[in-house]
Amino acid sequence: MTVTGWVAQRLLKLPPATTRKVSVERDLRITADDGVTLLADRWWPTPASDSNRGPDLPTALVRSPYGRKGPLGWLMGRLLAERGFQVLLVSTRGTFGSGGGEFRAMREERADGHAVLRWLAEQPWFNGSVVLTGASYLGYTQWVVAADAPVQVKAMVPHVTSSRLAMTFLRPGRIELETLMNWSVMTAHQERRFAGLRASLERKKIEAAMRTLPLADGDKAALGREWPFYQDCVHHDQDDPYWKKEDFSDTVAEVKVPVSSIAGWYDIFLADQLRDYQALVAAGRPPRLTIGPWAHADPKGLAASIWETVRWAGPLARGAKPAYRAPVRLFVMGVKQWREFDQWPPAGYTQQRWHLREGNALGQVPGGFVAPDTFTYDPSDPTPSVGGAKLESRGAGAVDNRSVEKRDDVLTFTSDVLEADLEVIGEVGAEVWLRADQKACDLFVRVCDVDRRGRSTNICDDLVKVRPDGITKVTVALSPTAHVFQRGHRIRVQVAAGAFPRFARNLGGDEPLATAATPHVTRLEIFHDAAHPSAVLLPVKVN
Repeated sequence: MTVTGWVAQRLLKLPPATTRKVSVERDLRITADDGVTLLADRWWPTPASDSNRGPDLPTALVRSPYGRKGPLGWLMGRLLAERGFQVLLVSTRGTFGSGGGEFRAMREERADGHAVLRWLAEQPWFNGSVVLTGASYLGYTQWVVAADAPVQVKAMVPHVTSSRLAMTFLRPGRIELETLMNWSVMTAHQERRFAGLRASLERKKIEAAMRTLPLADGDKAALGREWPFYQDCVHHDQDDPYWKKEDFSDTVAEVKVPVSSIAGWYDIFLADQLRDYQALVAAGRPPRLTIGPWAHADPKGLAASIWETVRWAGPLARGAKPAYRAPVRLFVMGVKQWREFDQWPPAGYTQQRWHLREGNALGQVPGGFVAPDTFTYDPSDPTPSVGGAKLESRGAGAVDNRSVEKRDDVLTFTSDVLEADLEVIGEVGAEVWLRADQKACDLFVRVCDVDRRGRSTNICDDLVKVRPDGITKVTVALSPTAHVFQRGHRIRVQVAAGAFPRFARNLGGDEPLATAATPHVTRLEIFHDAAHPSAVLLPVKVN
């Protein structure tokens, strides 16, 4: 077995290859509507008698800003060609030889996508069927053409992505800084020689750049110059009309192409991907949905998307019917089981309140008349982010939280030992009553599973910006989950005022996030008495 075959079958556990003989044609030229030239590579399985026309097979279209060679070419080019597809891998404008000047993320993607589809339809080797596939940005390039896709598009497999991409991490007053900074640096430097090695060597510089104030100067600290995408993001939140041409979330309900979404419980796009799924369901076009225990860059998630491209999209592209599977397939953490459901959120789960209580306890009965718990948040020594949803794989996902839980700026509330398994699947929320002595603060809430040895593992979380007005009720929509808290374990809730560098620091003042430069120490009070019943809301299975 070749190294390629071993990685594909043993490590990624992909469907068996139908051939190991593939051909590739480099640097095909595609003209966009404005005259810009886009470069593409075409991969195909080599038939016994090779010809320039290639085999009569459907085409998998992948449009990417990350180049056409190296790992991406192997993963999306060779591996799909070995499994019965022709593959057209296109570099988006401004990247890896495609024209259009410097890369401007999300710009012109719809027009360019349709130009590529028109060009593809004219090729003598095109058999009339195309599927769209790819992860993250490559998934966004599917959504931008999906609502008015030509009839040749038979299926799409968006993986860890969103129909509005960057807007996912740009809520008003709240920026997912680690994702923004790392992606900005990566795309700015990716065409340098030894880009991966140099990025590793420059990690300390990037970490320092994320501490730069004001936030708008972060790209200059990391890159030595302004980077357009970074500046766009720090100055324009998701509600800004600035993004109108790049936001395709309003078109999702119009999509008629069959969709199979692949998501991860610890992915940065999870909430948005479920929003896209529910928009299709509401429009009467229910897609397939798979959610695994993956973070954004987990290769097992990529393997799942390739499986779905081959075993589900492939038959559709050939006019056949894929094997039946329930519409929703979820990996249930805690018991490590795949389960199938008819819908998301699944039926049969009801909201159960677990209240923050005195003595750092967590229980189903609200607390009495007790004093609030207090802590101080210092933006100069911010509460660190540990695990959870991250762009890069290093440190992402489910990790041990005990180190951060020892900090004075983190409150924890822990249940008694569970006498029976508690199954939680669906949307998780929190209602927290707080008071702060500054004009603004953040509230970070996380649910953890504490095992018999005391290890506290993060399950789901989120952070919201707050403008306190006396004692203020704050609602937090945590990331959805599917998890069984096993008998003998305990449920733990963390409450903090930050998670840096995953989220940009809230400095406590009323200046705009991009230009604020003066940090203010904030004292917070968390109320959990009878009049202010702070709680997490867990969707628990009904027996």
